[in-house]
Amino acid sequence: MNTKINRYEFKEIEPKWRAVWEEENAYQTGDDPEKPGIYILDFFPYPSGEGLSVGHLRNYVPTDVYSRYFRMKGYNVLHPMGWDAFGLPAENYAIKHNIHPQESTDLFCETYKRQMKLAECSYDWSREINSTDPEYYKWTQYFFLMLYKRGLAYRAKGSQWWCPECQTILANEQVEDGLCWRCDAVVTKKELEQWYFKITEYADRLIKDLDWVDWPESIKQMQRNWIGRSEGAEVVFQTSEVFKTSEVSGEIAVFTTRPDTLFGVTFMVLAPEHPLVDAITTPEQKTAVSNYVNQAKIKTEIDRASSEQEKTGVFTGAYAIHPLTDEKVPIWISDYVMMGYGTGAVMGVPAHDQRDFGFAKKFDLPIVEVISPDGKEQGIETCASEKGVLLNSGDYSGITSVDAIAKITADLQAKGQGEPKVTYKLRDWLISRQRYWGAPIPMVTCEQCGTVPVPEDQLPIRLPDTDNFSPMGNGRSPLAGIEDWVNTTCPSCDGPAIRETDTMDGFACSSWYFLRFASPHEAERPFDPEAVRKWLPVDTYVGGAEHAVLHLLYARFWTKVMFDAGMIEFDEPFNQLRNQGMLLSAKDGQKMSKSKGNVVTPDEVASEVGTDALRLYVLFVGPFDHDVLWDSTGIKGASRFLDRLWRLVSDSMTPKTSGLLPPPVDVPDRAFEQMRHKVIKKVTADFENFRFNTAVAALMEYLNYLSDAQTTDIYPPQWYEAITTFLKLLSPICPFIAEELWQTVMKQPGTIHAQPWPEFSEALTVDDEQLIIIQVNGKVRDRIIVSAGIDEAVLRETAVSQPNIQKFIDGQLVRKVIVVPNKLVNIVV
Repeated sequence: MNTKINRYEFKEIEPKWRAVWEEENAYQTGDDPEKPGIYILDFFPYPSGEGLSVGHLRNYVPTDVYSRYFRMKGYNVLHPMGWDAFGLPAENYAIKHNIHPQESTDLFCETYKRQMKLAECSYDWSREINSTDPEYYKWTQYFFLMLYKRGLAYRAKGSQWWCPECQTILANEQVEDGLCWRCDAVVTKKELEQWYFKITEYADRLIKDLDWVDWPESIKQMQRNWIGRSEGAEVVFQTSEVFKTSEVSGEIAVFTTRPDTLFGVTFMVLAPEHPLVDAITTPEQKTAVSNYVNQAKIKTEIDRASSEQEKTGVFTGAYAIHPLTDEKVPIWISDYVMMGYGTGAVMGVPAHDQRDFGFAKKFDLPIVEVISPDGKEQGIETCASEKGVLLNSGDYSGITSVDAIAKITADLQAKGQGEPKVTYKLRDWLISRQRYWGAPIPMVTCEQCGTVPVPEDQLPIRLPDTDNFSPMGNGRSPLAGIEDWVNTTCPSCDGPAIRETDTMDGFACSSWYFLRFASPHEAERPFDPEAVRKWLPVDTYVGGAEHAVLHLLYARFWTKVMFDAGMIEFDEPFNQLRNQGMLLSAKDGQKMSKSKGNVVTPDEVASEVGTDALRLYVLFVGPFDHDVLWDSTGIKGASRFLDRLWRLVSDSMTPKTSGLLPPPVDVPDRAFEQMRHKVIKKVTADFENFRFNTAVAALMEYLNYLSDAQTTDIYPPQWYEAITTFLKLLSPICPFIAEELWQTVMKQPGTIHAQPWPEFSEALTVDDEQLIIIQVNGKVRDRIIVSAGIDEAVLRETAVSQPNIQKFIDGQLVRKVIVVPNKLVNIVV
């Protein structure tokens, strides 16, 4: 290799080392029993036809740097990769292009893998897994059966979100602003019998255990809000005797977090779907109520819940009896109340609830003030939702809201018309999908035995090979049309049975994959318990915040179920979570996508400037967790940085007037050595705290410092240590140039990536001298250099005695001298 080349020739150097590392299997998971272990994991990616953009590398390059850093720190590192490849995008692509989803999935996975290798992400590819492999989804089916046996999987009929484009049911979490999360189609409702996982049984634990994991607080709060735990009371209102029948009790239960407002109830509202509506509606109101119910059926829940939508409703003609006053309260129906939330009934307290206030104003219903800051009437101009002191509330008037909540709840319970209650916004996880490309649900239906689980020794239930995988359009999976697959034998009685034709939501596959990576080739169990004990839980988990209430919530749920079943010894899967920001296109400030025509691929950037420059710029472009713009002109600066480094190290190994390097270290240059230790400390701390952009900035500044030092005829005595340190610090970021300079230019034995991480002395990161600013009455008047750690009294005296300061004091009385340690002295005259 010609070391006098004036620039970093990435087109020659990168392919050379890429081949060496692949042949040496350089990224295989360490198994040295003398070393500690760390598990660093990226979110399970879903390969798509678009391939990777440079935006995806904001996830993969930082975790690669982090993994390389810990290898050099002396850790066994588990850093695997696999594919969450079941689901709608692959199936929709296959339908559109008339190919089998297995074919498109294999193509997408291969593209992602090639691009990840192009970016030199140091994954242990010997542990690669794929959710569409029967040897993987066999165990997804196994966990379904485990949930079923533990009473956590059940089948029920209900009104569900339906995507007309994807032709499948969606979970609540997969509907965003009334649109399908995958295709943005407007969703509707459809009545179907579906399979659910009883995630609600774990609601309290899912909230409580967020307190001790090292996650961004914003993600924790999103999960808490989604679970939506509310403490309050269930209050029971009776309807008039005339409406009670053998089928309908005549009771209306409502949940409220504010029983202190009970005396402000002036009306009640039922959801149009409430089972009591038909029974209580008077003959005079039947037509109006029926018309309103029919209109509500065609609205989405998003529209109905919108605070901006004008309130509508109709009076049923019926009344409820107030549980504390026995007064009659009119019962209305309105579409802003929904059966899927709470009890499907609310008590209208217009003086203290904005939604109720708008409804009362619209229909001229009474508004009674029952809470005020001091217990005195304030007048009702708008609703006041704050707690305070009760008024107009009978015997409860004059007591605080806090006391009234407890007392009113207790009194209702004594009367049998209420009780303390906790409710949740969280709904059970709807797992069924009416599509082909997913893991089949391992259940059968038999006329004699009913619903029967498939025995574990018959797993996997494989997807049948078919060319007809388009949705049937009637709410049934394409599997329902494959008769020789559907018709089977009942495991209990050997009689004829029919397979479940729905497949599982893809999030089932990603709810346990992190366990599989510990022993991906295990054939007899989903994972080897000893391997899981060694590696799990995941130490650092990295991915986008968009999965806060989807994958992350589901994976936590499955982990807790496995813990309860005694399969694992931990009940939180991810100790530390880090979310990367998005990389936006400088063209339009939008997220990169093929449809917008703003995608920049790793392939095109690497071909122009090389992988090292690509990796460097991905890290430097902005803080890891911030959204930033990709500016293609900025990457040229990364390329120039590598060229400067190449010249600096190459020149270091050629003769100068002082002779050949490295010279003997006899007279240390303390300031030069201090800079090296400061950089080690800075880059180490930045790597560990995911501040990769400032680590790169520190290395850029250090290169400038070394370049300035190199301009002299005689190098500093510690020059050799400075160069080797620089290359070690840079090697996790730019592995190719670091290896080439280390082995080929500097003739060092062995790979740089196996070198120990540089250490620093804390004492050498502290300056011997420091700059102190001197102010007089808050205005800067002088600057002085003093010894680090100077005594405060000496510093005061030194500052006051400076000739420039004496001019501004000019004989005035010095009232006080304020010292801000290590920064300034302010003299007040």
